[in-house]
Amino acid sequence: MAVYTEVDVDTAAALLRTLDAGTLTSMRGCAGGIENTNYFVHSDKGDWVLTVFERLGFEQLPFYLGLMQHLARKGLPVPEPRTDATGNFLHSIAGKPASLVNLLPGESIDAPMLAHCSLLGVTLAHLHTAALDFPTQQPNLRGLDWWARTVPIVRPHVSAQLAQRLDDELDFQQRFHAAASTQSLPRGPVHADLFRDNALFDGPPDAPRLSGVFDFYFAGVDHHVYDLAVCINDWCIDLDSGRLEPEHAQALLRAYHLHRPMSPAELRALPGMRRAAALRFWLSRLADWHLPREAALLQAKDPTHFERVLVDCVEQPWHPELSLR
Repeated sequence: MAVYTEVDVDTAAALLRTLDAGTLTSMRGCAGGIENTNYFVHSDKGDWVLTVFERLGFEQLPFYLGLMQHLARKGLPVPEPRTDATGNFLHSIAGKPASLVNLLPGESIDAPMLAHCSLLGVTLAHLHTAALDFPTQQPNLRGLDWWARTVPIVRPHVSAQLAQRLDDELDFQQRFHAAASTQSLPRGPVHADLFRDNALFDGPPDAPRLSGVFDFYFAGVDHHVYDLAVCINDWCIDLDSGRLEPEHAQALLRAYHLHRPMSPAELRALPGMRRAAALRFWLSRLADWHLPREAALLQAKDPTHFERVLVDCVEQPWHPELSLR
C-alpha cells in the first residue's frame, strides 16, 4: 500500500457518514504496497481500509469490488465493500474512484510454515470454486498482453543480458499460452496477487487460522493453475535465493487438490505457469523501480528477486507428484 492522494480527515469523515460506517476517530496512511492510496480508518462502528485507486478506473472497479462482495457473502474471509443507501460500493475522492472495506483480523506472516501453506491451499480452492458463478467477466489485466507491452518499456533500463532474458521468456510464454493444451485449462476469476502479505492469520502458533485474504485489485479471469503458480512463487520460495521449497509447494497443492481436484493437464502446465508468474512480477517490479510514480509513502520492491525466481523456474522446473498423495 502507499499514499499518492492525500485524504484529509474531513473527507474521510464525510465518506464514513455517507456509508453509515460511524464517526471517524483516527486514520493513518499505509506504507506497504505500490499501486493505490490506502488508509487505515477507525470509527466508533469498526475498523476500515479506505482505498483511493490510482490506476484503475470507474469502469474497471465494479469487477474487483463485486467479486469481493460475492466471495464475502459466500463465507470466504474476504473484505466486503461498504455500500451506501442505494447499494453502491464505488465512491469518489479527489475525482478518483474509492472504496471502504472492513479491516480483517489477524496478521501477515513473513516465514510461512507447512501449515500456513496448507491453509492457503484450502482457501484458494474454496475461492476458485465460489467465484465460478460470479457473473461479471474481466480478463487478467496483467496477463500476456500486458507483458508484451511492458517488455519494450523496461528493456532500455536493463543490461543486454537481462533484456535478452526478457525477450526469451516472453517468446516462450507466447508459445506456451498459444498451445491448445494451455488454452483448454480450467479458468475462472482468480486473485492473481495472493502473496504472503495479502493474507492474514490468527490463532495460536500450533493451530493457525487463515483469517483474511485481501487486495483483489489485480484479480481477473485466468487459469486457476496460474493463481496457484503465483502463490507457490511467493509462499514456497526461499527469499534469499529465489529457489523453490518443494515441501511447502507440495503442502499447498495437496490441500488445494483435496478441495478442488486438479487435472493431470493442470499439473503438467504448472512449470510453465510458474515461469509466467515470475515474469509478470519481475516486469511489474522493473517498471516500478525504473519508472517510479511519486507517492507520500512508497516502497518500491527490488526486481532482482523475481529475476532469481524466474531463473530457478527455468533451470530447475518443479514437476509435482501427479498423485498428490
